[in-house]
Amino acid sequence: MFIDIHAHAYREECPLADGHTKFATPQQVIKRYDELGIEKGAYLPLIGPEEYLPQSNEDVIDICKNSGGRLFPFCNLDPRGIGNSPEANFTIWLQHYKDKGCKGVGEFMPNLPFEDPRCQNFFKHVEKVGLPLIFDISTRIGGAYGLYDDVGLPQLERTLKRFPKLIILGHGPAFWAEIGILETPADRATYPSYPVKEEGVVPKLFRRYENLWGDLSAGSGYNALARDPEYAVKFLNEFQDRLCFGTDICRADQPLPLAEFLIRLRDEGKLSQEAFEKIARKNAIRLLGL
Repeated sequence: MFIDIHAHAYREECPLADGHTKFATPQQVIKRYDELGIEKGAYLPLIGPEEYLPQSNEDVIDICKNSGGRLFPFCNLDPRGIGNSPEANFTIWLQHYKDKGCKGVGEFMPNLPFEDPRCQNFFKHVEKVGLPLIFDISTRIGGAYGLYDDVGLPQLERTLKRFPKLIILGHGPAFWAEIGILETPADRATYPSYPVKEEGVVPKLFRRYENLWGDLSAGSGYNALARDPEYAVKFLNEFQDRLCFGTDICRADQPLPLAEFLIRLRDEGKLSQEAFEKIARKNAIRLLGL
């Protein structure tokens, strides 16, 4: 069975939270897990005021306690909190939530540059507490959510270098689009449909920084693989120790094709059983101490 590195839900049915997404309830997420063969998943709080109705960490922790072991919590904080200062001490709160059972931080997605001093301060405290972090990423500041970086992800690279003990899981279109060389910079904001003619910056960063992991969830993670299955096999095999299956489930009726894609590669002999199990569940178990 799979373990999901990335799931969302609201306690009760809610209005269109961002104008286009009617979020699933925890019960609906678990129903989809049963359909897809997913044992359990990480429940990531949405707190970004740029896009979603904020959730509390306490609410997420409580829902996980009552999920019959099917959901486990991440915590999330805004780097503008506790004084909107690059000197804010987030360690006390992060340690508090770690002690409450939170296995990671995310989905971290303030619409600020990676190298905004408040974000860099936050990363420092997450590294100190020893939790992994999942980010979302944007191609612009304003009218969006997610950390901003430039073409080629130089701010992410400097962050990986600056905090070598902080496990950062890459996620989102502007990250996964750069698995291959872009035909145009605007393709960062899309799901490129063309094959990987030449490696982009993402596999190069994986080789250079062992603290970079991959969250394969959402359309962005699936598209990075499905756009070029031949290259996907090479990528999955090379980085099999640092890739994690995920859904990024938001809607109850959301298409979730990644599980089937990975199973097919395994059944066709293109992905070994060992590599499949690492990506499907064992890497998450090792990373999160499940």
